Amino acid sequence: MKSFIRIGALISGSGTNLEAILKACETGDISGQVVFTGSDNPEAAGLKRAERRNIPTFVTNYRRIIKDYRNNPDPQKLPRDFSLDEIRSKQSFFAKATDPAKVETFLRTRAIAEVDLLKQIQSFSFDLLVLAGFMRNLSPYFIDRINTDPARPRIMNIHPALLPLFAGTDGYGDTFRYGCKVGGCTVHFIDYGEDSGPIIGQRCFAIQETDTIEDVKNKGLAEEWKLYPECIQMFADNRLRVVKMTHTLPSRKIYQRRVVKIIQE
Repeated sequence: MKSFIRIGALISGSGTNLEAILKACETGDISGQVVFTGSDNPEAAGLKRAERRNIPTFVTNYRRIIKDYRNNPDPQKLPRDFSLDEIRSKQSFFAKATDPAKVETFLRTRAIAEVDLLKQIQSFSFDLLVLAGFMRNLSPYFIDRINTDPARPRIMNIHPALLPLFAGTDGYGDTFRYGCKVGGCTVHFIDYGEDSGPIIGQRCFAIQETDTIEDVKNKGLAEEWKLYPECIQMFADNRLRVVKMTHTLPSRKIYQRRVVKIIQE
């Protein structure tokens, strides 16, 4: 069923994917409207793209918030409903062998920043939150307060690689340096890990022997600007279902994963 959706966007840099989403809304390729744009970076050039269209913007300055907490680790800064044990048990950013103090500091500082981010976001009514080059991992504390219906996640991200390969911040660079002959991009729902959520859509491109890393990035961005609006529109059309799939491997081991099923029009 088609519906007009309200979209919130988070960015960290130039906002080229935001621009693609804004243009798709203007042309009707997305049945929706961007109702706010936020950033962790006060200098993010992409904020200007929203401001030129009279879209409200805001900044949650992660760097300053994290620095302030590290300089003065006051537990009173944490939200009252923060449970370190609960959040630590849910997150899958860190391996079990990771220094517990490092994990604790990460989760505490993220929660403090996310309280401000949630306060800013929740002043708007929105249906879908899109991460359009937002370079901060979202913790379970934040995710659980946006994804209030487990059957209908509503935080979407675009990643510059064909997941599950090359998670992290430099997908195109990792693809290029590995010597891949094909690169690509992935749109997925957010979960508690790093770029590990259910995949919605992917697009790929050939990598030629003469391509530079800049060629790979430019090819990838061209595909991103097509893919992200397509996936957002499928959300608007209510065509995305997240289901748990169970597979029995030849070893008899049971493998389970939440995946996106796309309902045909």
